[in-house]
Amino acid sequence: MHDGLSILIALAFIIFSSPYFSRLLNISVAPIEILLGSLAGYFGFIQHNETFEMVSHVAFLFLMFLAGMEIDLRVVLSADKNTIKKGLLYIVLLYVLSSIVTFALNLNKIFIIIIPIMSVGMIFTLFKEYGKDVKWLNLSMLIGSIGEVVSIVILTFTASFLEFGSSSEFWFSIIYLIGFLLISSIGYKLLVVIFWWYPNLKVIFMPHYDKNEKDIRLSIALFFAMIALMIYLKLEIAFGVFIAGMFIATFFDHKKDLPHKLGSFGFGFLVPIFFVYIGTTLKLNNLLIGSVVTYAFFIVFLMLICRIVASLVFVRILSFKDMILYSLSQSMPLTLLVAFATIAHSAGNISDENYSSFILASLLQAIIMLVCIKIIANTKQKTEKKVLA
Repeated sequence: MHDGLSILIALAFIIFSSPYFSRLLNISVAPIEILLGSLAGYFGFIQHNETFEMVSHVAFLFLMFLAGMEIDLRVVLSADKNTIKKGLLYIVLLYVLSSIVTFALNLNKIFIIIIPIMSVGMIFTLFKEYGKDVKWLNLSMLIGSIGEVVSIVILTFTASFLEFGSSSEFWFSIIYLIGFLLISSIGYKLLVVIFWWYPNLKVIFMPHYDKNEKDIRLSIALFFAMIALMIYLKLEIAFGVFIAGMFIATFFDHKKDLPHKLGSFGFGFLVPIFFVYIGTTLKLNNLLIGSVVTYAFFIVFLMLICRIVASLVFVRILSFKDMILYSLSQSMPLTLLVAFATIAHSAGNISDENYSSFILASLLQAIIMLVCIKIIANTKQKTEKKVLA
């Protein structure tokens, strides 16, 4: 069968069947898509194809755009200052602990960056099951939002360094990044003033009711414009689209259905392509190597322990069980762990076996942490009901 046809057929099956396997196995959809993609690659249904690889890269960028749309800057900036301080201390502690562990165990220096990475993607899915009135989950979302911005910035630095080394191009990219951040900050404050004086501008750009879907058109236009800008500045494109998503969420909050509409398109079509592609890069033969599996569990354990220790800064805010639940929810940065591993592997910074370990670790995290959260949360709810009774 023609390679293109077999890829299309495999994608059709995986995209359609993943939610059913997810419900059957009680595992989130993303790990299922990666596993099915890995099986499709192993049995030859999906082979290396440049078009498929390019589409998957666009899908990853759209995923980062959607991740940005989960963060309203005004909510973050208006949060309790004491909580923000503790959250920043938590993030700093994670990097300190990762540095200590990396040097103490003589690990690859990439661990200093990988252990503390955060992503709100999987945290966001927990709201569907536990609601928005859960203290540990709200705190995890808030701190995860800040941590994801930090992680994306570091991802940009890392990608530039791995591509250019310590050459002048690397330092120019750092200058461009700092300049971009400054301009973004100025743009944020400027837009706050403009929309305060002229609130109707929001409705002009994104009408409440519009048969031409201007809200989606503006979002996609900003998405592509930011990609073009990042390519021109030679910066990490994922960072740019992430910022673009945040701006949409922050300034066009009157369009309550916009995240749902874009999310339906993204998670129903583009994003599964990215996860399937990641699955095809995971060589199942490597899983037969004992060291790969052991290393994956080691990564999972290391990331969780560091988060549990760092979460002690919230001892006056959360109970012990809530701190454990908070740490578990923070320990599944699926998309960014995959992104970091992919960049490091492409640059030759980690071997094929280590890359497989990182991808496997991202899968194990998504499965183990979700199961543990469900067990502990249910135990907590039963205990509270007994106390009330």
